[in-house]
Amino acid sequence: MEPVLYLAALGLGLGAFIKEINGVPYVNFIAPGIIASSSMFAAIYECTYGTYVRMTFQKTFDAILATPVTLNDLIAGELMWGATKSVLYGTTIVVVISLFGLVGSSLIILILPVLALSGLIFAEIALVCAATVPGIDSFNYFYTLIVTPMFLFSGIFFPVSTLPPIITKIAYFTPLYHLVNICRALSMGNVGSVTGDMVWIVIVAALLSPYPFRLMRRRVIK
Repeated sequence: MEPVLYLAALGLGLGAFIKEINGVPYVNFIAPGIIASSSMFAAIYECTYGTYVRMTFQKTFDAILATPVTLNDLIAGELMWGATKSVLYGTTIVVVISLFGLVGSSLIILILPVLALSGLIFAEIALVCAATVPGIDSFNYFYTLIVTPMFLFSGIFFPVSTLPPIITKIAYFTPLYHLVNICRALSMGNVGSVTGDMVWIVIVAALLSPYPFRLMRRRVIK
């Protein structure tokens, strides 16, 4: 329901005053960004609070590691589940905005593998956080200082080009910015414009991949 509320409050409410952005009706402009943000929050919530609770309070990790499953298997499973939830939530929003008539191209279906890969990035970042925080209350800092700014300044609600140059440059280094670009381009049928964003996502997913395993191993063994 939360993404639908964003569409109603901002797309329809604020959209009554902001008619178009870059020649696109405002509600159509933000709808693809809601796909991206929903998939991000799904992976991050699952691999921060979800992982931490399973690891620390429910002792699920202890039970799993008592079987032939290795620690690397367990961590890989957490990453895959985070990416899977990202795809599930993103797909749900694709269906919702399609029912509202806010998708301009059937190429939006190509977003599914992209959601899986970007969901892996968000899961990797979240597991690094879960492996390093001193306690569950510390997730507040992660959400306030990293997730919320990424949500606000990744081009979901307005083009980042309208921001000061320094913020625009910082936004370029966030995965949500590139995912929003891809979702918006595919929603409008502009496949050729997503190459750079796709390359960025693939490279970052690969670069981040060792760190959840290293840091979670250190946390679990300790």
